[in-house]
Amino acid sequence: MRRLAVTVATLAASLVLPTMRAQAQEVGPKVGDVAPDFTLPGATRTGVTAAPISLAKLKGQTVVIAFFPKARTSGCTAQMTHYRDKWAEIFNGGKGITVIGVSVDADTTLANWAKEANFPMLFASDANGAMGKAYGAFNGSMENRLLYIVGPDGKIAATTKPFKPMVEDSYTELAAQLKKVTGAK
Repeated sequence: MRRLAVTVATLAASLVLPTMRAQAQEVGPKVGDVAPDFTLPGATRTGVTAAPISLAKLKGQTVVIAFFPKARTSGCTAQMTHYRDKWAEIFNGGKGITVIGVSVDADTTLANWAKEANFPMLFASDANGAMGKAYGAFNGSMENRLLYIVGPDGKIAATTKPFKPMVEDSYTELAAQLKKVTGAK
């Protein structure tokens, strides 16, 4: 009887887990969809931005939207530090590419973190999770680590769900996706 229960549990897991993984990858807008617009308080390494960050104002540029759980945590720090250290290589030094890190942290928290770590990218404060909900990243208390590339036409050009900050191939794949979207060599 015990062997039958273990077999049934194993079979159930083999059927349910792939479905759950597929559903997790299907959250939020898909490649080819118009990216949901947003207007959020912003921050940079020089402080809180005077004007909010709006996707509509960035139309015509390639925009990387990187949802992350929480400023100053190990995975988030590793991800943003890698972006900073490989800024020229991955993001063409910010020429034609705008990178926005998004979390539920306050804009002042994000500004302080960006200043302390000298992060070159923009940060957006999604304090109530509205943007995260539109992109399938908000889990009820914080953002899941998802990444979207929005093309100059305002449509989702590529996604990485989830983005794995501790895996070097994640950054190689991101760079390749950006080259494809921007037409860079």
